[in-house]
Amino acid sequence: MTGETEGIIEATRKRYRIRLRGAEVWLGERTWVMGVLNVTPDSFSDGARFASSEDAIAAGLALFEAGADIVDVGGESTRPGARPVAVDEELRRVVPVIEGLRRCAAGPLSIDTSKAAVARAALDAGADVVNDVSGFRFDAAMAPLVAERGVPAVLMHLRGDFASMHRDPRYADVVSEVAAELRGMLAFAEQAGVLREQLIVDPGIGFSKDAAHSLALMRRLEELRALDRPLLVGPSRKRFIGAVLGRDSGERVFGTAAAVAAAVIKGVHVVRVHDVAEMKDVVRMADAIREAA
Repeated sequence: MTGETEGIIEATRKRYRIRLRGAEVWLGERTWVMGVLNVTPDSFSDGARFASSEDAIAAGLALFEAGADIVDVGGESTRPGARPVAVDEELRRVVPVIEGLRRCAAGPLSIDTSKAAVARAALDAGADVVNDVSGFRFDAAMAPLVAERGVPAVLMHLRGDFASMHRDPRYADVVSEVAAELRGMLAFAEQAGVLREQLIVDPGIGFSKDAAHSLALMRRLEELRALDRPLLVGPSRKRFIGAVLGRDSGERVFGTAAAVAAAVIKGVHVVRVHDVAEMKDVVRMADAIREAA
């Protein structure tokens, strides 16, 4: 096989059709940008930014204005040492923001939660996608809820729980093990009645993984194509970038740009980022390079 042929194969990205907000959309024609909207006091990168729901709604609208294809609203931090959030508090944080964004005719919204009660209330308030970092493992009611509603869902790879996932993570081969465990999550979801065509997978960069594990996953993302589902990757401002560059979380925009560009070239379908305007340019340029390959 020639190097030229290898490049063509590398640039190939399978398209997937999902149902979103009552319409069929395609993932893979271009890379989607998911904007992060954390309405928490203690997120690792942007906690306590919003003094009110109105401020958070304005920030969400600004993410769409900057080019986000979807905005991911989260009310519980998963940073190391973060305290668990009660259901009532998480609902208080996210539901008014989702309701407000929907009233403003914002674009597609995702709820970032591992609690079925929060996901249900968010969907009732106008959310369109469930983004569960536990891959349906933390709450037995989550998979049946997603099956009932028929909405798209993101299954992320994570070992352990929020308290333990960063304690000495170990893998013999992180990529093959993550792929195998994601395959198991897909099977579990389907057994619960979730339609496979509504599922998106996320390797969980930085979750229960040290910097070397995250770099290995970024380097070999194309191997996750074997799962035959759209791939979402969230490298934005993560610790592996800080480990390489020696930068604090707020100073990792260029490192994030490099990771996002690499992910697009490797064939991901969605990138989850904080700095939407900057990463939208990165994604457009990387998509153009893919098209020219």
